[in-house]
Amino acid sequence: MSAIEKLKSNFPQSIIAIGNSAGQDYVLIKSEDLKKIALFLKNELGFEFLMDLTCVDYKGYPGREEKHRFEMAYQFYSFNNKERVRLKVPVEESSPSVASLASLWLSADWYEREVYDMYGIHFSGHPDLRRILMYEEFQGHPLRKDYPLKGRQPRIPERK
Repeated sequence: MSAIEKLKSNFPQSIIAIGNSAGQDYVLIKSEDLKKIALFLKNELGFEFLMDLTCVDYKGYPGREEKHRFEMAYQFYSFNNKERVRLKVPVEESSPSVASLASLWLSADWYEREVYDMYGIHFSGHPDLRRILMYEEFQGHPLRKDYPLKGRQPRIPERK
């Protein structure tokens, strides 16, 4: 039985949709269930490696006007089973926040900081959520679709 089938049988109320993108199956889950599903993937199914996590901004995509603006994408891998699983989590524009997975996988720490810096998504429970690529005085989030291309930023202050 595949990991996706196990997720379907253990968390039927948490799954919004199952699909395939670029040849890889994914599971779209409710945001509030992310942590418990991630814990199940790690402890019960042996997905010990969080390969990547990122965000997609769908603002302006045709046909998505009534859906969520942001979507988190998580890539997990099990070395023992030689299996990958992709989780997607919708994130609302009005309160862009999801649970942090940094307590489960150390690699999530910097990935989440990058998404916070570039997209403005907050990770509740993150141990040190602050900018990682841009300087602290930088205004806005440069990978958002509505970021002004010709906007001006405050100068970097002198450090002493």
